[in-house]
Amino acid sequence: MKVKQSLITRRRFLNGMLGGWLGALGASLIVPMVRVVFPPYREPDEVAVPFADYVDMEPNTVSGFAWGSKPGLLKKNQDGTLTAFVAVCTHLDCNVTYLPERRRFFCACHDGWYDESGINIAGPPPSPLRTLNIAREEDSLIIFQGERKTDE
Repeated sequence: MKVKQSLITRRRFLNGMLGGWLGALGASLIVPMVRVVFPPYREPDEVAVPFADYVDMEPNTVSGFAWGSKPGLLKKNQDGTLTAFVAVCTHLDCNVTYLPERRRFFCACHDGWYDESGINIAGPPPSPLRTLNIAREEDSLIIFQGERKTDE
């Protein structure tokens, strides 16, 4: 059985396809802008990690921890002290890794380099890695940003 009239014309079909494509393109451009203005996550004020996981670290090594939805790195310095960093590049939030043989942090996205204290030294990163404060309480390391709030 042949239909004499089509339910949709070619022009209407093509206009619908074009409109859908333009809508998808617009959404793919607008959603990232909205996420920059209103981030979908909130960084924690502090995290607690077991001290036993980090006590046996060798100097000039790093170990990871979760800083909310971002990675964090805990580095043991030559003098035995610990330094905590948010392990995302300050250029475009790519993950940063530590290369112990070069004693530098590296961002592979755009060839960004930081020295062992987190200072940007090469590539496009505009500022140093964010450092976090560390306090020890009993069996835990408390990693926090800014001033620590206590219930005292």
